[in-house]
Amino acid sequence: MDCRPGCGACCTAPSISSPILGMPHGKPAGVRCIQLGDDARCLIFGQPERPAVCGGLQPSAAMCGEDRDHAMQYLARLEDLTRP
Repeated sequence: MDCRPGCGACCTAPSISSPILGMPHGKPAGVRCIQLGDDARCLIFGQPERPAVCGGLQPSAAMCGEDRDHAMQYLARLEDLTRP
């Protein structure tokens, strides 16, 4: 499955504990990643600076659903279920 143009939910909804270029302490859930471009595409996609967790999160019908709102809700639920 390809990413939905203009979505960026996977770069906003989840927290990321590893450092990100420009966000040395990672990012909290619900905060837009600094590396998410205006077109909602990752500016460091495929680069070694991109956190491994980002590369491991792949789009799927269950996660992405019909629209960005679904993806945000799905990822927020995952965030809640995996919170220590």
